[in-house]
Amino acid sequence: MSGRAVSFGAVAETYERFRLGYPDELIDLVMAYADRPIRTALEIGAGTGKATRLFARPPIAVTATDPDENMLVELRKHVPAQVRAVRAAFEDLTPGTSYDLVYAAAALHWTKPEGRWSRMAGLMAPGGVLASFGAPVRLSDPAVAEAVHVARAPFLETDEVPAPDGTPETAEMWWPGTELRQSEWFTDVRQVVIERRLTMSAAGFVGHLATISAYLELPPADRELVFDRIEEALPPTVGIIADIIVHLARRTSSPR
Repeated sequence: MSGRAVSFGAVAETYERFRLGYPDELIDLVMAYADRPIRTALEIGAGTGKATRLFARPPIAVTATDPDENMLVELRKHVPAQVRAVRAAFEDLTPGTSYDLVYAAAALHWTKPEGRWSRMAGLMAPGGVLASFGAPVRLSDPAVAEAVHVARAPFLETDEVPAPDGTPETAEMWWPGTELRQSEWFTDVRQVVIERRLTMSAAGFVGHLATISAYLELPPADRELVFDRIEEALPPTVGIIADIIVHLARRTSSPR
């Protein structure tokens, strides 16, 4: 697992404060796709539980996993007591319990590619559902976005995490849907976008940036300087695009 993948624990409280949560529309989408009872769920890379609290509702028993104990400490403050929180990376999980649902919120791209889908299938009941989703936050005003780019450029050319398989954003199907379509373990792969247009204070937007791995890897002095420059470039309130990109797939009964 890369350093960027385990860099969030140092800012767990900031992550909880500034990262966006997920709306009921998301769980409604997943349940409609499942079209069968979901009683057990495994979460990969649960973080502070932004998605955990959405899925941890009767009759679903959620096991939330994350490799960073600091994130799980924060998670336990915000999720129902019946959630089972386990410190483990995806690669540490071994087949045993077969879950009706496995889901990951802005986390699946941090997992190792070798054997990713066979390992995933080994954690799922036949016909079980895989849901991967995330909501990258972008400024809606091109002029403001350019001002932020100029402020950030001396420190970072980009703060985005590229698709693990190199799929461009212009493609019809994005990662991980691209790989799931090729996997012998999954079928009925779908991509759905839940549109969100929100407003955020300049301080709130910078707070969100403080939870992004690219900034967390900067030396502390550079990090503070780039945040100051970005906030100076922003109006008091900014419009953001925070669409939730959802990929759904169903575990086959046996490899195709």
